[in-house]
Formats: sequence, structure tokens, C-alpha cells
Amino acid sequence: MRTLATLLFCCTVAQAAAQAAEPNLTPEERKKLITLLEDSRDQLYKSIEGLSPAQWTFQSSPDRWSVGLTVEHIMRSEVLLFKQAELALSNPENPDWEAKTKGKTEFLEKVMPARQGKAVSPLEIRPEGKMTREEILAQFAELRAKSLAFAKQVEKPLKSHTAEHPFPIFNTLNAYQWLLYIPWHNQRHIKQIEEVKAHADFPKS
Repeated sequence: MRTLATLLFCCTVAQAAAQAAEPNLTPEERKKLITLLEDSRDQLYKSIEGLSPAQWTFQSSPDRWSVGLTVEHIMRSEVLLFKQAELALSNPENPDWEAKTKGKTEFLEKVMPARQGKAVSPLEIRPEGKMTREEILAQFAELRAKSLAFAKQVEKPLKSHTAEHPFPIFNTLNAYQWLLYIPWHNQRHIKQIEEVKAHADFPKS
């Protein structure tokens, strides 16, 4: 009986270990991240293609962002979000990462692209309106290329390294979630760009 009990205990431990979450990216997760980064980039370019200077700078009211300001915000946000992923990776592995980040990926995917909820942007990612379109897009292209290269090459356990989000609704996010945040935030503001373009007073040319 003792031998049988020992065998059953060992099987239980082995089963639990097999069911433990994997901190490294699965091939499917890596593919999802890469696809999102590429698709959101292409969607952004399509949304601003052919806009005239008047259309680029149009604001429906002084407190509303133009297309240009929105794109600048997307670019500045990528800097901050990528830094958050790097910060998470610089932190020691979080032994409670599974519990702390459970359901957060699905939550981000639900609320970010759909523009659910409103938030005030931190000062460091608010657009200033001082950059030319060419400067903004050049920096965006460089940043997105960096994010994509990282997504394709990283071999670290992204999901077990975490960093805190300043908004309580998110709290702890792991490095993978911080990287997913980039394209989902991108898509969120593409919808904002489309809203600007759909305004009744948006210049015809």
C-alpha cells in the first residue's frame, strides 16, 4: 500500500507540473504578437494614406486631437510601452505571475481595440504638435521595426516577468502583455482617426 500511495503521489505531482503554465512564448503566441504588430502598422498607414495637410491637422474642437496628433500619440506610446516590457524583463521573475496576470490578456484584447473606457494619457505620451508628419512617421517606422525584431527573436520567459500598470484596472502585467498592448493601443487610436475623418467638418481635400 505504501508503494502504491507513493506511486499515486508521484503521478499527482507530475500531472500538476505538466499542467503548470508555460512562462515562455508558445509558437502560437509569438505568431499572434507578430501578426498584430504588422497588421496594426499596415492599418495605420492605410488610415492616413493620401491625407492633405488640412486633413492631417484638422481638429473638430481645440480640445480634440487631429489625425496628426493621434499618430504622434501612437508613436510616443510605443516608446513607453516597449520600455515597460523591458522594465518587466529587468525585474526578477514573479513567482505569482500566473495568478497576478490571469485573464489580463483577454481583458486587454477586449477593451483596448474596441476603445472601451476613457483614460487620460500620461504627460510623456501626449502629443505636442511640434513634429512634422515625416518626422512622426519615420520614428514610428523605426520603433515598430524594433518591436517586431524583438518579438521575432526574444527567447526569455516573457510571461513570468512583470511590471505594474499605473491604472488600477490593469495592475500587474507581464512582458508579453505589455508587448501586446502596443498593437491593441495602436488599433484603439486608428478608430479615433476614423472618427476624426468622419466628422461633418473634416476637410474634403
